[in-house]
Amino acid sequence: MGKNVVDKIDDQVKINTMLVSVSDKSGLGEFIPGMVALNPDIRILSTGGTHGRIKEILGDKADDCLKQVSEYTGQPETQGGLVKTLDFKIYLGILTETYNDAHQKDLKRTNAMTIDMVVVNLYPFSETIAKKGVTLEDARGNIDIGGPTMIRASAKNFIRVASVVDPLSYPAILARLKEQNGSLSLEDRFELSKKAFDHTAVYDKNIADYLAQQSLTQVQACYTSGE
Repeated sequence: MGKNVVDKIDDQVKINTMLVSVSDKSGLGEFIPGMVALNPDIRILSTGGTHGRIKEILGDKADDCLKQVSEYTGQPETQGGLVKTLDFKIYLGILTETYNDAHQKDLKRTNAMTIDMVVVNLYPFSETIAKKGVTLEDARGNIDIGGPTMIRASAKNFIRVASVVDPLSYPAILARLKEQNGSLSLEDRFELSKKAFDHTAVYDKNIADYLAQQSLTQVQACYTSGE
C-alpha cells in the first residue's frame, strides 16, 4: 500500500478559501470584513447560523464570496444540523497537498476547492453541563462531531492549512496576513496547529470526565423515563 510522503511545501500560503463554522460568533464582525479586505476574491464556505451571521456582517458583499456548505457539497444539512460538514469534498479540500498530483486529480475529478483556512470552535459542552438541572441527553446533544473533525484535519495539514479555534486570535491573524500580503507562513500555521490540537484535547477530556461520572443506571433512567 502506498504512502503519502511530503517532500515539498510552500512556506507562504495565500488564504483564498476559508471554511467558517463557529458556536462562538464573537469577533466575526471584525475578522470577516478584514479577511475580505485583504483578499477581495476570497471564497467563504459556511454553515447554519454562522452563514447567517456572516451574511448579516457582509451585507450585499456576501453574494460575491459567501456560499453555504450544503450548496457547495450538494448535500442538505440533516435535521437540527446533525450532519453539515462531514462530506468528502470538504475533507478533500482540507487534507490535499499542493504538490501531490493524485490529490490535484481528485480535486479536479470532484470539482472541489482547496480550503486554506478552517475557522471552527465547538459546541459549548462545558457550559452546558455546568447548568443547573442539565440532563444526560442535554450533554450528549452538545458533543460536537463535525467541529473536532475539521479542526483535527486542518491542524494535521498545517503544511498548507491554517486551523483557527480561538476568536481572541483573530486580530493577530489579520495583522500577520497584512504583513505577509494575505498569506500565512509555515511558522504561523504550525503555531495554530498546536493550539488547535490542544483545544480538541481539552474538549474531549471534558466529555470523558463527564461520562465517567455517569453510571449505566443513570443512563438507563434518562432514556426510559423520556428525559
